[in-house]
Amino acid sequence: MATKHQSVSNPFSDPKKRRRVGFSKIDAGVTPNECIRIYLVSTKEEVGSPDSFQIEPVDLNHFFEEDGKIYGYQGLTITIWLSSISFLAHVDISFESTSDGGKGITDLKSSLQNIFAENLVEKKEDFLLTFSTECDFVKSIVSSAKVLQKSASNGCTGDSSHPNAEPADVEVLQVVGMPVGHLYSRLVPLVLLLVDGSNPIDVTDPRWEIYLLVRKDQEDSHYRLLGFAAVYRFHRYPDGKRLRLGQILVVPPYQRKGYGRHLLEVLNNVAISENVYDLTIEEPVDSLQHVRTNIDVERLLAFDPIQHALNVVVSKLKHENLSKKSQPIRFGPPTSVIEDVRKTLKINKKQFLQCWEILIYLGLDPIDKYVENYRTIISDRVKADVIGKESEGAGKRIIDIPTEFDQEMSFAMFKSNGGEATSIEKDENQGNLEEQLRQLVDERMKEIKLVAQKISVPR
Repeated sequence: MATKHQSVSNPFSDPKKRRRVGFSKIDAGVTPNECIRIYLVSTKEEVGSPDSFQIEPVDLNHFFEEDGKIYGYQGLTITIWLSSISFLAHVDISFESTSDGGKGITDLKSSLQNIFAENLVEKKEDFLLTFSTECDFVKSIVSSAKVLQKSASNGCTGDSSHPNAEPADVEVLQVVGMPVGHLYSRLVPLVLLLVDGSNPIDVTDPRWEIYLLVRKDQEDSHYRLLGFAAVYRFHRYPDGKRLRLGQILVVPPYQRKGYGRHLLEVLNNVAISENVYDLTIEEPVDSLQHVRTNIDVERLLAFDPIQHALNVVVSKLKHENLSKKSQPIRFGPPTSVIEDVRKTLKINKKQFLQCWEILIYLGLDPIDKYVENYRTIISDRVKADVIGKESEGAGKRIIDIPTEFDQEMSFAMFKSNGGEATSIEKDENQGNLEEQLRQLVDERMKEIKLVAQKISVPR
């Protein structure tokens, strides 16, 4: 037996006779934006056409798996056709093969339903029929809506910077009550696809209102939805109301033609005519904030009650050298002016203060002569916003203390006698903080200049 054991060759002793172990290739997955194409179509002939209008969606990753990828497909292509008539959708999925590469096979249907819910039409033939059966979907909604404004123009309100605007009869309508839910359920996919970080509104809450921007086509008398805004009506004690713009979207083919501005202007008029407390916007993206600020600065330039206070500030900046001042100087508007603006124009304090800085900039003509003074007041304001008043943090220290518990959870805070700071208390990252503040000031100056370039100041 011993002899036989010794005669058995060891498969690992000779490299030529070693066993080969094979490993299957791990599936790295594919990101949704790589394999999904979304087209907005208005006729059945456009379905399948390479010339159809393609939508560039925001990040779709959070709709697929935990890490935002699609697994188990080779050569995957997902084509989505979204009707601009009924806002129903059809999905065409094609792939070469499927295999579980260790991460499973993604359930595409359930992932897509996270976006489109009940708006998906499974069969292509049924989807094509919706262009005739659902051609009056928008009309059925607006038939009972309140018309707020009609315009026999292009929706650009005379803005010559939009040469591609399309002449049409444009209307803004207010939808309240039960129709809000039926309409908005069709619009949710557009919101999820085009508004980063958005969440659907609660259509069961009667305080939500939808404002529609529609165009009536002269050829077939059908209504086209150009854009919409979702506004929430708050109660303000004791008997007032506040309006908050929660969502606003212009359908992609009609973007950059002035329609979004038109919607905002109508909402401003609603706030004034109904004498609400103010109109606010929930977390506006940069592009929306830019348009909003352009509108508000133009309104404020024509608002006489603020002109005296504004002229006083501008004159002060023109005749004083702020670099010689040891303490920051406040150049904000008086409280009475802030209140006048809110009462009359329904612009809230935060927005007005942003506009106030631009109004000062416009008043300093030529700006190059006074730019150092102007940058100083912007810098002082940014510092106050970021690090607060110096006295609020004076003399405070945080130190680690020995403990048998979690070291990361154990600390003590105290204030030095008389509020005096020691060398230990100095921020070692002071240089980094100053650099960050400088960048914030540069960004704010850039924002101000972009708005000022588009404003025509009466002389």
